[in-house]
Amino acid sequence: MSAAAARAPRSWLVDLVLLGALWGASFLFMRIGAAEFGALPAAAVRVAVAMVFLIPLMMARGHGATLVRHWKPALLIGVFNSGIPFALFCFALLTINSGLAAVLNATVPMFGALVAWAWFKDRPDGARLIGLVIGFAGVAMLASRSAGLHAEAGGGNAALWAVLACLGACVSYGISASAARRYLGGIPALATATGSQIGATLFLALPAIWFWPAQMPGLRAWLALIALGVASTGIAYILFFRLIENAGPARALTVTFLVPVFAVFYGAVFLGESITQWMLLCAVVIVCGVALSTGLVKLGRRAAGA
Repeated sequence: MSAAAARAPRSWLVDLVLLGALWGASFLFMRIGAAEFGALPAAAVRVAVAMVFLIPLMMARGHGATLVRHWKPALLIGVFNSGIPFALFCFALLTINSGLAAVLNATVPMFGALVAWAWFKDRPDGARLIGLVIGFAGVAMLASRSAGLHAEAGGGNAALWAVLACLGACVSYGISASAARRYLGGIPALATATGSQIGATLFLALPAIWFWPAQMPGLRAWLALIALGVASTGIAYILFFRLIENAGPARALTVTFLVPVFAVFYGAVFLGESITQWMLLCAVVIVCGVALSTGLVKLGRRAAGA
């Protein structure tokens, strides 16, 4: 085995953790931005900033012609991996806190596995299934406690709609991951990421103009959406499509088990959301699920004759 091949698995694991950190921060930025912009304008500004950030990088790397050849699937996938879910999460974050939204986001691998199974007949093996179950159990533990506290605080039907919006976003992510594998395999991650943000921007442009706030949002909200567009979208989607290419869509989607850990931490530090011992326990369970479902930890088998 070559040295490059030996480093490859470690490389995608680094991408996985970094992507978890960037997407964890996205819930913080979305909550700040959506509060002043509204759901659709906040999502539109996010993807537009990402598009402006990515296009010069893509052109400098010489991938413009590649995107032109594959513009239809790239733009359409952008609707499902950015346009729809970003708008739904921004809507949800008008009601629920960033930690709970991120926890619900961790159901993405479940939907992604179902889509991949139906589309590619890609049945997860035993160890990955166990990892997915463990990870989802940690998410369910954290979500049940968080949802109960929100209901006690008087969230009512608004909280229910917010939860449904988050789950709808997760279904959209699951569809987009398998679609990217089917139609954009072998295409440079930078070209795919740029095309997806162009597609999402076009999709959200008119709704954002229609619902643009009457009062200009403040500097804090603008800075949050700029950081959201550059770091948590532009850079993050380069990492995401590279993960799909190097590790496959099922493993790439398990990043959503890491996102709640980062999101809860960011929410506590920057928004004053509380971190309890229960949250820390759930975080440990979630990380164990990630380790199994990605193959970082394998269930050992005794070799014949050993």
